[in-house]
Amino acid sequence: MLGPVILAASRSDQMRRFVSAAPGTKQVVDRFIAGETVDQVVPIVVDAADKGLEVTLDVVGEDITTVEQSHAARDAYLELIDRLKDLGLGTKAEMSVKLSMFGQALEDGHELALANVRPVVEAAAAIGTTVTLDAEDHTTLDSMFAIHEELRKDFPQTGCVIQSYLFRTEDDARRLAADGSRVRIVKGAYKEPASVAYQDKAEIDKAYVRILKILMEGSGYPMIGSHDPRLIAITQELARRAGRKLDEYEFQMLYGIRSDEHLRLAAEGHRMRVYTAYGTDWYGYFMRRLAEKPANLLFFARSVLTKG
Repeated sequence: MLGPVILAASRSDQMRRFVSAAPGTKQVVDRFIAGETVDQVVPIVVDAADKGLEVTLDVVGEDITTVEQSHAARDAYLELIDRLKDLGLGTKAEMSVKLSMFGQALEDGHELALANVRPVVEAAAAIGTTVTLDAEDHTTLDSMFAIHEELRKDFPQTGCVIQSYLFRTEDDARRLAADGSRVRIVKGAYKEPASVAYQDKAEIDKAYVRILKILMEGSGYPMIGSHDPRLIAITQELARRAGRKLDEYEFQMLYGIRSDEHLRLAAEGHRMRVYTAYGTDWYGYFMRRLAEKPANLLFFARSVLTKG
């Protein structure tokens, strides 16, 4: 399977240099990355709002090595929130953050990440929006969930992400659904060992549905991160059975993927949020998008070959 190979490559400096230098890379990166600066991403937020869509904004960049870099990541989000405030877009855009970008893997990283993310959550709340903590590889999750629980004491709207390919996630979902928090469910996009995660796509999909049932029957707010038409249809049926109104859950899809479906769901009255990444350190995010779907990799390969 190509997926695990690509995920391994996402950690390779040699592969990073090769991909960055490939002639067709920019064309494909532009499909998934909304831009490199706040100035480039703001018009995309405005356009989405005009179309009845909402967004969640991710300033890409995970592999930081210094405390100074973690502070720069915090400041990048604060700059973004200031721009959204100035434009009155706070209610149309939330933020997604990876705690690794805020220093989670550094010495005393748990406390550092919490200290960095708290002012971002505070600033987001001040303009009427919120923050969702993205899930990363399984070794980071206990820290992420602990930070999530701490932030929710003052900002109960703070969300988090769970991944259906991990064995632990059904238990996490039961705890979070009962807690009334905002929970995004995704399949998972990191290379995980068979000791902690399902490796077969069918098993991952089955787990996704089981977890989705838990969230729909709970008291939280489910956010369904999927482009899979079958899972979208299952979501709608489970929501109907649970008696949920259209504003009591939402769909989330990636920028640049199935854009027509974004508009279709919004037109049907669903809350539809587009996960929109931007920034200069795009490599890790880009490689996971290639790993998720063979068609993405083929698109990249064709672009490289035709530009070479």
